[in-house]
Amino acid sequence: MAYWLFKTEPGAWSWDDQLKRGDAGEHWDGVRNHQAGNNMKAMKIGDKGFFYHSVNEKSVVGIVEVCKLWYLDPSDPKGKFGMVDIRALETFPKPVTLAEVKADERLSEMPLVINTRLSVQPVDAKSWKIICRMGGIKV
Repeated sequence: MAYWLFKTEPGAWSWDDQLKRGDAGEHWDGVRNHQAGNNMKAMKIGDKGFFYHSVNEKSVVGIVEVCKLWYLDPSDPKGKFGMVDIRALETFPKPVTLAEVKADERLSEMPLVINTRLSVQPVDAKSWKIICRMGGIKV
């Protein structure tokens, strides 16, 4: 299993919106960065991801699971970009802020720290466990 981080502006799509989709999940569309797109192409069913609110909140607020593999995004008129579907699994008892992630030296190599603009990014297993613990999730 691999781990990922999905960034969203909560005004456009929030954790509450994701929770409302239930087990069916929701497509993660609108990604127009090739690196983020390649990350989605690499995903497997059952991979886990952090749901990250960007803009003002800048925090990991929940855990999602990939429930549908990469497919073409119908909102892309050129047919180059795709999307995956994700479903909410668990809400963080305590959101983990970007400031907290940056302050932890063990997380200094995370894409979230060194490439904050990448909308879909990998998370290594060690960082996954650290952030889960910081947010009150038992791993």
